[in-house]
Amino acid sequence: MAKEELIQFEGLVTEILPDARYRVQLDAGHEIVAYTAGKMKKNRIKTLAGDRVTIEMSPYDLEKGRLIFRHKDERPAGGPPRNAPPRGGQFRRR
Repeated sequence: MAKEELIQFEGLVTEILPDARYRVQLDAGHEIVAYTAGKMKKNRIKTLAGDRVTIEMSPYDLEKGRLIFRHKDERPAGGPPRNAPPRGGQFRRR
């Protein structure tokens, strides 16, 4: 058994705080402060308010956590919405 087993929770980012920290509402109902994990910083993964995330927490301090994964949106990717006006301006490219 490891010295310290980490607990994982899922939640929703409610507020972006200074110094790369986030206020996260967990699915269990608790609200914690989380910071971005090093791999997310290294890979420049941006997190915005309203994103679903996975949090890693120590069993010794249940008020702070580390944001380790940002879940992708359920919205389909691949272009503008169906009722968007056609793109294009006054000038054409050659």
